[in-house]
Amino acid sequence: MAQYEQSRAGGLAPAAPGARSVFTPGVGASPTPQLAEAALTTKEVRGVIFASSLGTVFEWYDFYLYGSLAAIISKQFFSGVNPTAAFIFALMAFAAGFAVRPFGALVFGRIGDLVGRKYTFLVTIVIMGLSTFIVGILPSYASIGIAAPIILVGLRLLQGLALGGEYGGAATYVAEHAPNGRRGAYTAWIQTTATLGLFLSLLVILGCRVALGTEAFEAWGWRIPFLVSLVLLGVSVWIRTKLNESPLFKAMKAGGKGSKSPLKDSFGNWTNLRIVLIALFGLVVGQAVVWYTGQFYALFFLTQVLKVDAQAANLMVAGALLLGTPFFIVMGALSDRIGRKPVILAGCALAALTYFPIFRGLTHFANPALEAAQAAAPVKVIADPAECSFQFNPVGTSKFTSSCDIAKAALVRAGVPYTNETAPAGTVARVDVGGTAIPAYRGSAGDAKALGTAFDGALVGALKAAGYPATADPSRINTPMVVALLFVLVFYVTMVYGPIAAMLVEFFPTSIRYTSMSLPYHIGNGWFGGFLPTTAFAIVAATGDMYSGLWYPIGFAVLTLVVGAIFVKETKHVDISRH
Repeated sequence: MAQYEQSRAGGLAPAAPGARSVFTPGVGASPTPQLAEAALTTKEVRGVIFASSLGTVFEWYDFYLYGSLAAIISKQFFSGVNPTAAFIFALMAFAAGFAVRPFGALVFGRIGDLVGRKYTFLVTIVIMGLSTFIVGILPSYASIGIAAPIILVGLRLLQGLALGGEYGGAATYVAEHAPNGRRGAYTAWIQTTATLGLFLSLLVILGCRVALGTEAFEAWGWRIPFLVSLVLLGVSVWIRTKLNESPLFKAMKAGGKGSKSPLKDSFGNWTNLRIVLIALFGLVVGQAVVWYTGQFYALFFLTQVLKVDAQAANLMVAGALLLGTPFFIVMGALSDRIGRKPVILAGCALAALTYFPIFRGLTHFANPALEAAQAAAPVKVIADPAECSFQFNPVGTSKFTSSCDIAKAALVRAGVPYTNETAPAGTVARVDVGGTAIPAYRGSAGDAKALGTAFDGALVGALKAAGYPATADPSRINTPMVVALLFVLVFYVTMVYGPIAAMLVEFFPTSIRYTSMSLPYHIGNGWFGGFLPTTAFAIVAATGDMYSGLWYPIGFAVLTLVVGAIFVKETKHVDISRH
């Protein structure tokens, strides 16, 4: 079997006969094929995939509960600020878990390359499960004040650290059991776990909503899905204690070929660091933003922008996930045949080209009254630009008292898109609703409270008269078409995410694989992807354009398309037992 060496372009290319693997200077080649290819039956490999995947599903379930319940959590733990700031703050806490994922990748990736794959991701699931359970018993802001959000953010940080070690371990573990030529299909089962975890969280949430009723669920029933995680933790730990260590890792250790310093060997020399950077910008960044747009931002868009009932929105997203999940396996298997690179980059290209029409379609089919009102009576904010601030206020401490800020904040709270028009300097801002002008006011005025009451009443009346709905009318939602559009978004997710684990594993040698693949994956998904909902929501709130947040994922999808096309080399032919 041919060996492989690192190509100058960042991919893998056949080495000369007898050549030694040179992925990273100073890191020895992996074990001999006889050791690495210990006899594993198809049944045993499938058992490994099932056990790894099931445990990872539960871990993703834990992590995504927060995102699915962000609107309720904002009321429970951030009730000390206004509703818009509370939701942004809740999203920031959601994003905090993603912010520390790369650090978890460094910590647990290093341990995984030194100690082993099995015990490392066994530890991560214990941290994740306990942190999730504690959220379920954590007192609210009304009970313990500022301590509530502080503890909540701390728990999210622990979850993020744990997840930073989880994915790399599970993907590496399964890939190192998979036969050559089937690695894409086998690791694609791990790729389904994020979606299945989200799906499971939505099902548990919906079940609790239906059983308890909306009022009881939002008051205390939302805690039940978090408490359930303790049961799932027990099952996960039991499953993973039954697994054996990766055969490639055991063979590497037996041959004395392991890395003594995985962090230094991964990132301390340009040869391997260059591959890490190519993997990040040429693969993972685009995959991340497409994934989070399809599975998270779409849900936020339905509930926060289009004002679709949360239960209905969750059901439609769950339906799309159910239809789309099998395609993770399809895309993984397809990448075994035609290559990882064309499948991933095609997903990025399709997303960049179609996001705007898809989200406009969601508006058309989910809230046609909003679309009609926009066309018949467009809303404008006419103000002095000098008075208009970027109202990103995650901690709720800033006071926006200019007439422009007051007008825009009122429209954002109402979920009404608007355009901006310049007024002469010093002019008090006004809102124009289809030709009806409603003057705003300056918050510094002595009678600001009375002026505010009058302004809010006039604005609500004008919007209602112009046909702007307070919520989406359930009877006018075209559910099949909404689900169809959501399915298209999930399909893009399967294209970019199905093959990614196999490709990242194939980029790096066994001795530093856990560390090297985990960091770019979690920087891409934790930072570029994890901050997408927060950033997109803030962009929409600042501009008034309900679709402007889409420029964030489109921009990074295009970046990956360009970098990937130029620098990423195909890896499906790589025999990972040889490096």
